[in-house]
Amino acid sequence: MDLVEILTLILVAITFAIYVGIGIWARVRDTKNFYVAGNDIPAAANGAAIAADWMSGASFISMAGLIAFLGYDGTVYLMGWTGGYVLLALLLAPYLRKFGRYTVPDFIGDRYYSNGARAVAAIATIFISLTYVAGQMKGVGIVFSRFLQVDLIFGVLIGMVIVAFFAVLGGMKGITWSQVVQYTVLIIAYLIPAIAISLKLTGNPIPFLGLTFSDVARNLSEAQIAVGLTEYLRPFQNMSGLNVFAVTAALMVGTAGLPHVIIRFYTVRSVRAARWSAVWALIFIALLYTTAPALGVFAKHNLLQTLDNKPIEEAQEIGWVDKWANVELLKLEDKNGDGVLQFSENEIGIDRDIIVLATPEVADLSPFVIALVAAGGLAAALSTAAGLLLAMSSAVSHDIYYRILRPDASEKQRLAAGRITIFFAIVVAGYLGINPPGFVGEVVAFAFGLAAASLFPAILLGIFDKRMNREGAIWGILTGLIFTATMILLMRSPQIFGTESAAIDSFLGINAQGIGIVGMILNFIVSFIVSRSTKEPPQEIQQLVEDIRIPKGVGEASDH
Repeated sequence: MDLVEILTLILVAITFAIYVGIGIWARVRDTKNFYVAGNDIPAAANGAAIAADWMSGASFISMAGLIAFLGYDGTVYLMGWTGGYVLLALLLAPYLRKFGRYTVPDFIGDRYYSNGARAVAAIATIFISLTYVAGQMKGVGIVFSRFLQVDLIFGVLIGMVIVAFFAVLGGMKGITWSQVVQYTVLIIAYLIPAIAISLKLTGNPIPFLGLTFSDVARNLSEAQIAVGLTEYLRPFQNMSGLNVFAVTAALMVGTAGLPHVIIRFYTVRSVRAARWSAVWALIFIALLYTTAPALGVFAKHNLLQTLDNKPIEEAQEIGWVDKWANVELLKLEDKNGDGVLQFSENEIGIDRDIIVLATPEVADLSPFVIALVAAGGLAAALSTAAGLLLAMSSAVSHDIYYRILRPDASEKQRLAAGRITIFFAIVVAGYLGINPPGFVGEVVAFAFGLAAASLFPAILLGIFDKRMNREGAIWGILTGLIFTATMILLMRSPQIFGTESAAIDSFLGINAQGIGIVGMILNFIVSFIVSRSTKEPPQEIQQLVEDIRIPKGVGEASDH
């Protein structure tokens, strides 16, 4: 093992020991602590946990890579994910905390006075969470396979064991405090190399200021044109204007419908604490999201300088190139036989998910910084994976098992059901991490599209439309979920249909990452038409909607 691998092993062992220790310390024995941490998490700590839960492996590992390769068009991920959090924090979170309960299906089931609506919302939660967690587990495998030189499958298995341990023992309480630590690790790991590279390239220690007040981005555009690539800063080269809008909107609205993020607002003591959690989370999130564009530009600049127009034999002798090539995430191929590598000839194949992880090596930073980034990538992926597993567990054990199938189940039986569900969910998550339907950011975008098309309209209308009834909610969720899932499969999974290519490339010019916005529109239309064509909700439900919107009172989480 070289120095980087030794340091990575040490840092990973230390952080994993902390996560396991928190799981043991936070061991819970009742469902309230298991699902919502006893409503006792301080606002600032909850803000850090929200940030870690929401800033997944896609944000840490993949987003800067998307910006590096897509240029201007890659900012759809930046705009969609940040805008969506603001939408969630201001439009939905305080009202949902006022309502109380444990989960999103809990809200939908009680608001729409229907176990059918609860079941449909629980199924949507499982679909969304499974899709999302696939990207996280792939991120775990990438870090392990490169920095510890183990097989990707083995890396995913290690991540599965660690997440299952602190999630099963500590439930939401253990996950929350683990996420506070994981946020600290990931943000330090993200900022240190970004600051170092910014100083190296621009002389400014603040990355986004270095990018703004230097010529690096303009020089990158000119360099890409010079080597035969598209202009970096020119818009709508990788996506049409319609696609840019659709993907941004789907990511934004999908953020506001993510069950594993929404559930975090139930863990605090009051509506006021929920609002302050949102404020803290936005501050913590901004630290990474204002840095990512700069890191993407710096990374692409360094890659061009390091590999383009380089003799292939010389490139293959570079240490970091050899390491990433060994795990098949970087491929060099002299297609035209001239002995020189060229980006314009597609002779340099780079998995977009390695950009952030490889950039410290490309920039020749210290081994400690390289190892720290690896630990940060693991923290980002594991924190979100844990939240997603709990969201799936609560959907099955609380909303389906307890609220629908076994309302007489004891506290012990419900807790056991939740823990068993996590074990089954982690197995499925591991399989999807080993066989993902795309790169990390892309898979996560699919999950956001599913959330936008299914849960968001039902939540929004449940808060702001007294006339929305159970029939409208059920048919709306089913329409949005089935349409969006089917379109993603048609566009992204040719193997399912036994063909050599996807059945269709787009729907009305919108790709798989943006199709959720069409599903959302269909959901709203179907919900409105069906609700207005059927009986209005009972008077007590309409009064409940009025009470939710009154900005006072706490609303304790309960079993009812």
